[in-house]
Parts: sequence; structure tokens; C-alpha cells
Amino acid sequence: MHVFSPLTRHMPAAQIHLRRWLVVILLAVLWFGALGYRKLIHPDEGRYAEIAREMSATGDWVTPRLNGIKYFEKPALQYWAGAASYKVFGENEWSARFWPALMGFMAILMVGFTGRRLWGERVGDIAALVLAGTFWHIANGHFLTLDMGVSAWMAMTLCAFLLAQRDEATPREARRWMLVAWAAMALAVLSKGLIGLVLPGGVLVVYTVWSRDWNLWRRLELLRGIALFLLIAAPWFIWVSLRNPEFPHFFFIHEHFERFTSTEHKREGAWWYFFPILAIGVIPWLSLLPQGLVTGCRRGPGRFQAAQMLLVWSVFIFAFFSKSGSKLPSYILPIFPALALLFARVVDQMAPKNLGWHLILPIVLGVFTMTLPSILAFDYKLELPRPLFDAYAPWVVAAGGLIVAGAAFGGWLARRGMVRAAILACTIGTLTGGQVAMLGHNELRRTSSAAGLADDIRPYIGPNTKLYSLRHYEQTLPFYLQRTFTLVEFGDELSFGLRQEPGKHEISLAEFLARWPAEKDAVAVTSPDFYAELQQRGLKMRLLSEDSRRVAFAPLP
Repeated sequence: MHVFSPLTRHMPAAQIHLRRWLVVILLAVLWFGALGYRKLIHPDEGRYAEIAREMSATGDWVTPRLNGIKYFEKPALQYWAGAASYKVFGENEWSARFWPALMGFMAILMVGFTGRRLWGERVGDIAALVLAGTFWHIANGHFLTLDMGVSAWMAMTLCAFLLAQRDEATPREARRWMLVAWAAMALAVLSKGLIGLVLPGGVLVVYTVWSRDWNLWRRLELLRGIALFLLIAAPWFIWVSLRNPEFPHFFFIHEHFERFTSTEHKREGAWWYFFPILAIGVIPWLSLLPQGLVTGCRRGPGRFQAAQMLLVWSVFIFAFFSKSGSKLPSYILPIFPALALLFARVVDQMAPKNLGWHLILPIVLGVFTMTLPSILAFDYKLELPRPLFDAYAPWVVAAGGLIVAGAAFGGWLARRGMVRAAILACTIGTLTGGQVAMLGHNELRRTSSAAGLADDIRPYIGPNTKLYSLRHYEQTLPFYLQRTFTLVEFGDELSFGLRQEPGKHEISLAEFLARWPAEKDAVAVTSPDFYAELQQRGLKMRLLSEDSRRVAFAPLP
């Protein structure tokens, strides 16, 4: 591998491959090593960890449930993967985060493989290292949501399509890679819904109009591809619809068309919402973005224009979610693998000394990260309690220091002509810096997670203890207690499921107040504000545990 020195071109092939595998192993250790250190964070990590736990515990692999309630917002692939991970590794934070981490690492390997096949080993190595060191890819690969799963399968779709359509592909290769693309699209749909099909389809239409390559549609293996897509994606949708007739309308109409066209989920944002997210997310390669976009605009030799396809992919997905009435920062995650390939083309074509200049920006950003805690502490106005801020601040400083060290060393290597070694150094700095920042977040676990609360109240909970959650639902608590709760006047995202099985998982406040005096073995959890209201009502309670977000209490003996 030409990672460490330009002299590696004279090395035997076996030694080059050994170096490449050593780098892959190093990145894997850094990528997977710290997954289990942090407690699960409310709400997303708790939600998706618990759905998979309930699927594993009940053996019902068809109908997803959250707190025992039907939950149809997303398809089942990641829930299956999470439940399988629990079976293999046990129910813990590491196994809960394993699937998004695995998907993120798979995307890195696939981007590297694709870059090598399209433009040579040097571009492939750089592309993989760039994606491995991209901040938003790192963050989402170590946080339990569904976004990394769908992003990785969409990256697989894109990469397989590029490999199938390249001019050098034989008919057999083209057919094989197009079928891989169709299979990946099906798995993307099973990960998060129709965007796994709609977005690649929209990209294909725009690219065709731009490139005027109308014959491209003849090379899509449509008949075999659609059959394979349906064979993979359709069975679960049919099965869950047969068991739950309410599923199709809620999932396909409410969760897709109504979510895209309305703001009822209160996730709206301005047209420029994703611009700062892109700028932050692409760190430390932000200065390469303009040149990357220009590279995608240029037409190269040959029939199929891979760089143009990468540009269309990035711009179309960015514009699609910018137009949506529902926005979350992780929605544009699928564009980063495409940008990594474009950036690799830019780096491959620039002089090594110019790369050194580009690495000055991450040094500046790292220094800013190191000074940020001091800036915020000077006139402290954050809602986070000051002791927790002070505990987390050293981790942020250390993260910034690692980013600075990696970028500075990378700049030194670049000025000596060792381009891939420079990218590797910067990537390791960003990856380790990001890991340190995430590890340090565990200092905030008493506010961001219910793991501590679960430890406090577990001695009071037996197999027959009734658990109540009052006007509040702490997403991480059922996972840590391995129990579901009876909800008291709480709907929110569970409202649809509660309507399907009325009275099974929820009671009114009046019913709770009537039950409570007779309870002997029960624990209830609520917010501090509502706990104060219950005290004013004169409810007899024994405080078990409390923090800034939650209060747990039991009946008086």
C-alpha cells in the first residue's frame, strides 16, 4: 500500500497489501473499540435499542414494538440486526451500537474498493481514509439511529452502480454489480423506507437528463433487478401488513408523503438548514469541498461519467431534504460517501504541498475546539449544570488537541510528498478526537441517560412490580430495566400504536390516582415538575431517586 511513503511503489505486492490490511485493522480497532463505554442517550438510542430488545425477548420478528406498543415509523431491518446482536453479544451498549458501527465501516471499505476500481489504488486508499475521518460519518457511525444503516446501503447502491456502469466493465461484471445495486436498494428500503428507492431513482433521472446518456436505462437490468428487489424487500411489508392492517396507510402515507410535505412532526427548518450541517459534517476536509464540486462538473473521457454521477447524488439528496417539511441533521448523511470519492479525486490531482495548505483549516478548527470550553465558561449561560460542564470540558480540549496533532503531522507529511500518509494522519487525529469527545459525553450521563436512575431503583423492582410512567417516557429506562411501563397520559410518538390496542398499555391520570393508594409493589417515574404537582395533590409517595430530568418514587410502606 502506498500509504506511508512514495517509495512503496518499489515494494513487493504482498508487502503493499500487508500495509493496507494493517491500516484497515488499525481503523477497525479505533472504530469499534469504544462503542460500549458510553451509556445510551435519550431519546433515539434508547428507542432503537429497546425495540430490538423487545423483538429479541418476545420472538416476534414481524411487528416492531416500543414499550410493548406497536411502532410502525420505520421498517424492521435494523431491529432484526440489533436483536441478533443481543443474541450474540448480550444486551449491552456495545451490542446495541454494533449495527450502525458495522454499517459505517462497511461504507468506508466499499468506498475504498470503488475508488480503486474506478481511478486506481491511490484514489481508493485516499477515499476510504477521507470517509473514515469525516466528522459526520464518525458521529453517526457511533450513535444508535437508523440513519447510518440506510446511508451505508445507499452508499453500496451508488458504488455498485458506478462499478456496473464504468466503461471497463465486462457484460458479466455489469450485470453482477447492477444486481448488487438492486439488492442494496432493497436493504436500504428495509432500513428506513422508500427513500432507499426514491433517492437513487431521482439521482438516475437527473444524471440521465444532464449527461444525455439515454442508453443507460438499457443497462440497468430492470427485469432481474426489480425481481430481486421485490424478493428481498417485499416479504416483510406483506407479512406485517397481513398481521396489522393499519400498517400500510400509516407507514406509506403518513410516514412518507405527509411527513415530507408537512411540518406536523415539528422538524421544520429554513431552506439553508443543511448548509451549516454540511460545513461542520465534512470537517476536516471542508476546504476541499469547492474543488470537489468543480471536479464533479467536469466531463472526462468515456461514455459513463462517474464524477458527474457523484455530484448529482450529492446535490440531489441535499436539495431533496432541504425541500422537505421534516428535517433532522442526519438526513444528509448519504452524501458523504460520494463526497469522499470526489475529494479523493481532488487530492490525487493536487501537488502534495497544496494538500499541506488544506490541512491548516483542521488545525485552526482543532485549536478553536480546545479553546471553546474556556470561551463558554467565561460567561456561562448554558442550561447544562456547571459541574457537568466542567467535567466534560477536559475531554473537549483533548479532542481538539488530537485533531490539531493529526492535521499538523499530516501537513508535515504532505510537504514531504507522502500524500496518503498525510491523509491517514489527519484521519486518525479526527477519528480519535471524535471518539474522545464522545467518550467524554459519558460525564453527562445523569442528564442524557437513565442508566443511573435504573441502577438506583433496580433494588426496588421485582418480577411482579408494577411500573408506571406519568406524562413522561424515558426512552432509555426500559432497556436498562428490561421491563416495559404502563403509560399514564402520554402519547406523542406512541399515540398511533396506543390507538390500535386501547387500554392495553395506557391509563388515565384519574385511574392512576385511584390505583396508587392501594399499590404495595409499584414504582413510578415522572418529570420533576409533575412530581411537584403530585406533591401538591397530596399523593403519598416515597422518593427513590431523582436527577434534573426524572424522579422515581414508590408507595409509602
